Amino acid sequence: MTFHIGAKPGEIAETVLLPGDPYRARWAAQRFLENPVLVNEVRGMLGYTGTWRGQRVTIHGTGMGMPSMSIYANELIRDHGAKTLIRIGSAGALQPDLGLRDVVLAMTASTVHTPSATIFRELNFAPSADFDLLARAKAAAAGKAPTRVGMIYSSDTFYDERPDLSDQLRRHGCLAVEMETAELYILAARHGAKALSVLTISDHILTGEALPAADRESSFADMVEIALGAAFG
Repeated sequence: MTFHIGAKPGEIAETVLLPGDPYRARWAAQRFLENPVLVNEVRGMLGYTGTWRGQRVTIHGTGMGMPSMSIYANELIRDHGAKTLIRIGSAGALQPDLGLRDVVLAMTASTVHTPSATIFRELNFAPSADFDLLARAKAAAAGKAPTRVGMIYSSDTFYDERPDLSDQLRRHGCLAVEMETAELYILAARHGAKALSVLTISDHILTGEALPAADRESSFADMVEIALGAAFG
């Protein structure tokens, strides 16, 4: 049991899927896991542990933004023994050839600032995914939603007012923007864990298109299956 995770010793699996929304954690656990058990609800952040094809899996919410991700990833790795952490979340497309419901596998995550910036000081650390997870996720995506592998941008603001920055990210091939991955990859590197982000395009920065809230859960099934395939493929 930690400050933010009320699970008892042994209740968190070594493989953890990390949606931002705690209700999405509940949806994914009920849909994909056998015998899911609620192991955390501190501050309303839900976590469930069950099995998928005989493998133990925890699905645990992280909240929005890198500071919140940092809290849960730190405690899951350091205090609960998580070794493989896969973010399953939404992202905004930056490239014109990406469509709603497409899946992006984040190879690297650029950022302006993370909670770890004070550790690195003048160094621009380059956080990246675990290669084996990335390769297995690409294989698991075959026959599912259109899938791209590449760089993303982890922003620390949702209501961004920097269209010039979006233009430069697009120019340099960045696929999408979200708010958590860079810090997850940094923490995994620091503690010797494996990490990957599997993201579904829920809106488009260029066109303004967006999935209605009711459609988001039903559109995210491919992402969860890809993440599970990456973990155990």
